[in-house]
Formats: sequence, C-alpha cells, structure tokens
Amino acid sequence: MIRILSPAEAGPLLERKAVRMAEAEEVVRPILEAVRTRGNAALSFYASKFDRLTGGLVADPAELDLAARDIAPEFRLAVETSKSNIEAFARLQMPKEWSREIAPGHVVGQIVRPLDTVACYIPGGRYPLPSTVLMTAVPAFVAGVRNVWVTTPKANRETYAAAALCGVTKVAKLGGAQAIAAFAFGTETIARADRIVGPGNIYVTAAKKLLAGEVGIDFIAGPTEVLIVANEGEPSWIAADMLAQAEHDPDAASLFLTTSRSLAERVAGEVERQLADLPTGETARKAIDANSAIIVTASDAESMELSNRVAPEHLCLHDPALISEVRHAGSVFLGPNSPEAAGDYSTGPNHVLPTAGAARLHGGLSVLDFVKVITTQELTAEALKNVTVAATTLARAEGLEGHARSIEVRLGRADRAGAATRRMDA
Repeated sequence: MIRILSPAEAGPLLERKAVRMAEAEEVVRPILEAVRTRGNAALSFYASKFDRLTGGLVADPAELDLAARDIAPEFRLAVETSKSNIEAFARLQMPKEWSREIAPGHVVGQIVRPLDTVACYIPGGRYPLPSTVLMTAVPAFVAGVRNVWVTTPKANRETYAAAALCGVTKVAKLGGAQAIAAFAFGTETIARADRIVGPGNIYVTAAKKLLAGEVGIDFIAGPTEVLIVANEGEPSWIAADMLAQAEHDPDAASLFLTTSRSLAERVAGEVERQLADLPTGETARKAIDANSAIIVTASDAESMELSNRVAPEHLCLHDPALISEVRHAGSVFLGPNSPEAAGDYSTGPNHVLPTAGAARLHGGLSVLDFVKVITTQELTAEALKNVTVAATTLARAEGLEGHARSIEVRLGRADRAGAATRRMDA
C-alpha cells in the first residue's frame, strides 16, 4: 500500500533525487562529436543502431499527408480541439510591441521577432506522445517561427497525423542524443536550429545540457511529478490523478498532501484498488512504491510550505484560494474538476514543464520561448543632452573614454572633454 507519512518522515522523499547525469553525459559525448564531424553518416549509423531505421532520415511529406487523411475521425477532432485551445492560450501569452516617451524627446520601446528555426523533440519510446507535437509546434507557429521541425524516433501514424494537422511539413526520423546533435550543429539534410524544445529520456536530457551553449534549449528536465493538496473530496478522483502521473515512468513521483487522516486512508485504499485494474499498473506500481506518498500535515500552511519546497512540475489545489500561497510550481490546476491529465492534452497551457525543483527558477514552455524581445531607443538632440552628464560620468568611471566622447561629439564638446581629460592625466 502507498505510504502514509508525516512531514518529518517524508523529508528524504521530498528532496527529489538528483538526476544522475554524469554517466549519461559520458555515453552521449562521442555521439555528439560523431554527428558534429560526420553529419548524416553518423546520424544514419546511430538511427540504425538504436531505432532500426532503414530508410531516409527525413519523412516524405506524403507520409504526413497520408497519416492525416487516414487517421480516425475522433483523433482528428481531438487534435483540432486541443490545437484551438493551445493557439488561443499562446496568443494571449504573446508579448506586445510598444513605444513610450518617458521624458521629452526620449522614446524607448520593444519589438518582438520570432526565432528562425526550432526543433521539437517528440518522444517515441514507451509511450509515443503526439500531444507533445501540439504543445511544441503550435506555440512556435503562433510566435511566427518560419521553420518548425519535428524530430521523433519510431514515429507512429498518430504522431505523423498530429504534425500534419498542426502545419508541420518537416519531420526527422531521429531520436536520442543524435537528434539533439543534428539540430544543434546542422547536417547535410537537417537544419541547424535556434532552439530545441520538448521532453526526452536521460540521454536526450544529457545531450541538451552539453549542447546548451551551442543551441538554445527549453530546460533540463527529469522524471515527471505531481503534487496534490486537498483536505476533502472524492478519494477515487485523487487516487486516479496520482496514478495518472505514476504510469508515465517508474521514476515518476505522485504526492498527496492533506490535513485529513481519514481522507489519506481512503485515498490509499483507492490507489490499491485502481492499481489492480490499470493496464499500465506495473509501471505505476514501481513509481508508487519508490517515489510516492500521502503526507498528513497539520495545516494548509504546512502543506503549502512543503509544496513550495518541492516546487512540483504539476500542482493540483482542490481549494483555489490556496493559489495565493504558491511560490514555485510548473503549472497549477485549480479545483477538483481540473485534473492534470486534461492539461496534458487540451486545456491550452503547455505540458512541457520544469521538473526536479527547476520550477524554482522558471515556468514551463510557452510562446515566449520562440520569440526575441528586442529593445529600442530613440533620442532627440535635447533628450541626448539631458542624459549626457549621467552617461559620460559612468563611462569615465569605467575607464571608457571613447564611450563618453561618442556622446559628447554630438554636442560639440568632444574636443574640450578630451583636452580636459589630458590635463587631468598630466
């Protein structure tokens, strides 16, 4: 049965296990170097070795079109519904261009420009994830990215169909570290990307970490996790939410925090009952046994303090009023009718989220990851005059005389300033 613990007993469990990256990094280093130096030849070798790929490295657009035409009507409708919500949310997230006069003749602002090329990594292992095509490609298109690639090993019909229905025309049949290297360096047939986004296994993550200076990435992610806070509610719903996360991966974590011992015991019973009938129960059982628990706290304040300590990828608050206490979380699901699984697919916000405490630093993938916000400034001669003393004083304090003179020359004072500086040096 799932453990029921006190906060003190749960201490070691709340300190999320550090992802063991060193070994994975050593495995992927030679793969990255091979792709960098040998391009397609290395890609073909590794794709054949790891994914048994026998054809070309890039899918024929006809394959994508065929998948979209032949897909079941209910799958097409699901994609279209989810795509619509993701697009609507991404449009709301788009930063605005603006220009403001903050002093007479002193105008500042920002313009927004998309990245040129992005690569969306779509896992194709234990559970192929066509939903991740939606979560990565759709915000990129909303941002205005011209070249959106999808890369996935062992792509199934649903993944190809999702790509086509989202407007993706370029799909690489690549996975693992070799896929990350291909888009970081570019090869004869694979475009060099400005940013690579999307979840993957530890080798994908290690490759992204090692190449983060070569190419933009979203973040370094570990195993998935959910933390639920509720003091009342339907035990079967809470148990189902815990198991939904646990079935992803044996390393996944499902935590339930409550002030009610009675609810804790009923949820524990429901976890056991539902596990017996879950097709993915073997994977879920490992995650429940190794990384999951129900924690009985003394108060909501203690529950939220523990939650912020964990900084969970997914945070489910059955009492929406607790949102004011959230400091760290990847995405928050408010109320009992907002299951995390709905957010995985169709509510609009992204399901590519920070894990292993990274939510202390940043939120999940968004349209902001696919644009650059570029600042602008425009000064009249009088406005330049008004900032000259401040700017030149700071420049000379840093020893950058040329900076100061580049301002003063516009006001006819560079020669006098230079002479004054020489006299002071003398």
